[in-house]
Amino acid sequence: MNAEIIAVGSELLLGQINNTNARFISSQLSELGISIYHHTVVGDNVGRLLEAIRIAESRADLIIFSGGLGPTKDDLTKETIANHLGVPLEYDAIAIDSIESFFARRNRPMTENNKKQALVLAGCDVLPNHHGMAPGMFYEKDGRHYILLPGPPSELEPMFQYEAKPRLASLVTEGAQIISHVLRFYGIGESALEVEVEDLLDLTNPTVAPLAGDGEVTLRITAQAHDEAAAKALMQSVIEDILSRVGKYCYGTNDDSLSSKLTRMLIDNELTIAAAESLTAGLFMAELAKNSGVGAALQGGAVVYNEHMKVKQLGIDRAYLDKYTVVSKECAEAMAIAVAEKYEADIGVGLTGAAGPDAHDGSPAGTIWIGIKFHEHVRSYELNLGKKRNVNRLITVKNALYRIIQLLDECGYEKLKNNG
Repeated sequence: MNAEIIAVGSELLLGQINNTNARFISSQLSELGISIYHHTVVGDNVGRLLEAIRIAESRADLIIFSGGLGPTKDDLTKETIANHLGVPLEYDAIAIDSIESFFARRNRPMTENNKKQALVLAGCDVLPNHHGMAPGMFYEKDGRHYILLPGPPSELEPMFQYEAKPRLASLVTEGAQIISHVLRFYGIGESALEVEVEDLLDLTNPTVAPLAGDGEVTLRITAQAHDEAAAKALMQSVIEDILSRVGKYCYGTNDDSLSSKLTRMLIDNELTIAAAESLTAGLFMAELAKNSGVGAALQGGAVVYNEHMKVKQLGIDRAYLDKYTVVSKECAEAMAIAVAEKYEADIGVGLTGAAGPDAHDGSPAGTIWIGIKFHEHVRSYELNLGKKRNVNRLITVKNALYRIIQLLDECGYEKLKNNG
């Protein structure tokens, strides 16, 4: 089976939003072994959408649409497809009830055009929308399959994952189970990681697929077998092989993030943390705060964006800063030590540097120092980045999280080599 994804919406063509739906759907289809040869983006125009449908039908067995299922006049996806296929639209009773209940719960009047969202292709397999109003559709005609999904990613992603994907799996795998496992890496680039596991990328079952983004790299291992246990058994030896080669860079699996991994380590080991942030201005603490339960570990911290606040809030000697500058190993370590003491935390983190695009205090843009205090350990790490200010700030946060994980691992608190 090969697929084409048609994203409908003039806002995509105008660059007002990114087409993240196509990326998500493609990654999901690849797990099923369904080839994706074309992505199409078309505006809210009947003629151009019809043309895109006809072209897709000439080259794909499966056509997936995103967007255009809403209540307004420019939401025309299902009407256009219905006319093209010669299939009437009909109201889905469950969707009508859901829409009416939505407005009733909020004590808001429901305008008549909202009922349009409950229209579906007659005879289709309705995909319920548990995160919005417009249901999706799974429809087959003349051996070709059409899937219609809402545009908002918060609605599309769970609908595809839990409603459309199982239906597709039954078509392409004939009852077989497809299982995936993700290994997450930091501190090694995509190209370097690929060199280490290059021979494994040619495997067919299980498959190994790399993906890079935001300074991290993941490897997705996917296996197909007659049941889940057999699929996991196929993956296990490959996972162990990968970890034997590059396990020192692996910080977690599946839905882990650097911040969730560190949060779990802190909570499990009853450790506390505090941060003194200059260039990151609170981003480090905000990243930790994404994780439920972090209140047991995160003591607090200080945003000390200039030299005066480093002196006033943290008590660092001004003469010390004059000697070493605020963009220095010495400043980062002093910040880490001071914030750990001030907030009575087991771990103190100091983040300082020249965020960019200009130099700061004699150091070129992208010069970053991370200081970490943990018991008798005081460590500092230098990053030499580019001039992109906000990129540098995000990289600093991720690097700090990873360095703390490494330090805790070194001290015996938890092994990084986690194969789930």
